[in-house]
Amino acid sequence: ARGAVGADGRGRGGCDAMARRVIYPLYQYGNPQLRIFRTNFFMTLVRPGTEQPEDTVQFRIPMEMTKPDVKNYLQDIYSVPVAAVRTRIQYCTNKKRNHKNQKVKRPDYKVAYVQLAEGQTFKFPNIFPEKDQTTESGSLEEIQNKFLEEDKQKQKADPRRGGVTEWFGL
Repeated sequence: ARGAVGADGRGRGGCDAMARRVIYPLYQYGNPQLRIFRTNFFMTLVRPGTEQPEDTVQFRIPMEMTKPDVKNYLQDIYSVPVAAVRTRIQYCTNKKRNHKNQKVKRPDYKVAYVQLAEGQTFKFPNIFPEKDQTTESGSLEEIQNKFLEEDKQKQKADPRRGGVTEWFGL
C-alpha cells in the first residue's frame, strides 16, 4: 500500500541518511557498554579537474548523503571546520555498448564541494614527485640510461627504406 508508515514514523522504504538503525551489544550487568559510532557512508577525496579556490575541497559522496550530513561528517569525525557545502549530481552517459550490443551505463554519483572555514586552506598532496634527472658519472642509473639510448639507436628505422618496416623484404 502506498503511503504506509512504519513504527519509526517514516515511510516504510524511506531511509534517513545518518539515522539508520544501529544494533548495539546486549547490556550485561557489570560490563561497561561499549558503543562505537561507525558511519554508514564513505566520502572519497577527489582531485578536481578544474582549478578550485584554495579553501574548497571536492569529494565524491553517496547519493543518499545530504549537505548537513557532509558538514556533520567532517566536523564531528575529522574536526574539520566547514563554512559551506555545495553538491551536484553527475549523471553518467549510457552510450557505450558491451559485447552483446547491450547499452551499458556507468552509475551516477554525487559530488560535494566543501568550503573550509575562514583562514583554512587545502592543497592536494603531490603523491608522485618528479625525480631530478641529474645522475653521477659511473652510477648504475647512468649505465642503464646509456644502454637504453644505444638500444634505441639500434631499433631506429632505416631512413632509406622510406617507412617500410624491416620484416617486409624489398
